[in-house]
Amino acid sequence: MANHGVELLDQLASQGVSRRSFLKYCAALASLMALPPAAGRAFAKALVSAPRPSVIWLSFQECTGCTESLTRSHAPTLEGLLFNSISLDYHHTLQAAAGADAESARQEAVQKNWGKFLLVVDGSVPMKDGGVYSTIAGVSNYDLLMETAKGAAAVIAVGTCAAFGGLPGARPNPTGSVSISSLVHDKPVINLSGCPPIPAVMTGVLAQYLAFGTLPELDSLGRPKAFYADTIHDRCYRRPFYDQGKFAKTFDDEGARQGWCLFELGCKGPVTHNACATTKWNDSTSFPIESGHGCLGCSEPGFWDAGSFYRALSQSANPLQHAKGALVAGAVVGGAMAVTNRGFKMMAAHVHAPSNVADLEK
Repeated sequence: MANHGVELLDQLASQGVSRRSFLKYCAALASLMALPPAAGRAFAKALVSAPRPSVIWLSFQECTGCTESLTRSHAPTLEGLLFNSISLDYHHTLQAAAGADAESARQEAVQKNWGKFLLVVDGSVPMKDGGVYSTIAGVSNYDLLMETAKGAAAVIAVGTCAAFGGLPGARPNPTGSVSISSLVHDKPVINLSGCPPIPAVMTGVLAQYLAFGTLPELDSLGRPKAFYADTIHDRCYRRPFYDQGKFAKTFDDEGARQGWCLFELGCKGPVTHNACATTKWNDSTSFPIESGHGCLGCSEPGFWDAGSFYRALSQSANPLQHAKGALVAGAVVGGAMAVTNRGFKMMAAHVHAPSNVADLEK
């Protein structure tokens, strides 16, 4: 364990990351997960002293976007430092081994770390016609998942495809795609939804497991509350314009240039739970709404079938009337908007119109 600590610190130094920067990273990670300040020190201690836990990563019906997201973070790769503290024993995209050698490595890792390894899965599982639409080494995704999950301590479903079926499961779902949690019932399943998910979400979950041997508190959809408790709308920097009734009408009008709310252009922020508005992407540089495009709702179940990306959520003509009472009384707008958001969710379920050219002309 001591050797691992020295090795990790040496790796940090070789990448130009000082001990102080490393400790600041651990403190920031603890803050991001709404943990007490002491958790930052626990993260640092665990990363330099704990034995490297085995991680087996299975990829099923997916586009590799989740792996791309997790490996393409800003340099020096602070998120990547966490992966130096685990033993990534099997990953289709990143491993050097292939064929029989790769499958042998997976089986060896499972047996050697039985009951202790983390199983990470991205992509949905095809169930139609015996699962023939996606196989690995001649084994169906379903059989490989169930075989490997037996020995796992917990399963992490990375990305919306693994968490909820995602695009492969969109209507008419020709391969019969299903989520990981619909198949694995005897192990904890943590859903890290997003298309793709935010790198810090993945590293936060791994850091907590490394430091405390526990998994984060989850919401009703199996997602870590630290990242998915609030809607993007709740934390969006354009929220004040929503409250003022200032909405961009097209993507290039004066309102858009002034940073007004994109609600009327189809933004799904009010019904989408994720940390995009606070954690952001590319070393906290930006996120889709800050870049001028509305939220697609990609971290929610069935987002692809929930209606046009460019049509506003079904609602009354004046969104301000929902919060009028709170505004007049001088109360916090967020309380009224929580009720509004629940209404949006129910109404959005009835909006299933496909996108068309007219939508794009906005």
